[in-house]
Formats: sequence, C-alpha cells, structure tokens
Amino acid sequence: QVQLVESGGGLVQAGGSLRLSCAASGSISSIEAMRWYCQAPGKQRELVAAIASTGITNYADSVQGRFTISRDNAKNTVYLQMNSLKPEDTAVYYCNADLSRIGRSGTFRYWGQGTQVTVSS
Repeated sequence: QVQLVESGGGLVQAGGSLRLSCAASGSISSIEAMRWYCQAPGKQRELVAAIASTGITNYADSVQGRFTISRDNAKNTVYLQMNSLKPEDTAVYYCNADLSRIGRSGTFRYWGQGTQVTVSS
C-alpha cells in the first residue's frame, strides 16, 4: 500500500506565500519524478511543477519565478514553495509521484488527495 498525503494549503492574501508538502509512505522502493498539479473550478488539471530524481526541475510559465519545487529523498517528500501568490492561483493542488514498490516490478503513478489553496484579492 502506498499513500501520498498533501498538507499546507489554506487561505492567503494576494502577494502572500504558502508552502505545500506531499509525503509518500508505504512499501516504496524508489521514487522517480514528483510533480504538483492544480485544478481550478471548471478547468482541467494542469501541471504546475515537476522535479526528477536528479533534482532537475521544470515549471509552468504562469508560476516561473514565483514557485519553487524541491524534494527530500530521505523523507520521500516533495515541497512547493509558493510566493507572490495571485488570485488566479486559487485551485486544488495535487501531488503525484512515479515510484517503484518493494517486491513488485514496474513503475506506478500515485496521486494525493489534494489540498485547497485560496488566494484573496
């Protein structure tokens, strides 16, 4: 059994900051890429940022320079530092991870349950 649990969402004023965390737990052998997505009401889920096991990162144009993705491999945790938040950043934020499981072959993608981020103007 593998779980991804997000935390750190909440309500913040425009210009403020939040730090999201996503911890993976269970029978994990190794984790490859980890990502953050967001989904605003009535819109499709879209990629916000990704980080490879090597530490290489990429970002959506809309968050470049404002958000920073990082990971702690010892804790199987990925973070999203969100600065200079805007009302249009309001969404549910989900993490996912591509990982291999102990005793099983192959790579599997798991999702967290999501955490709400609301930015007031």
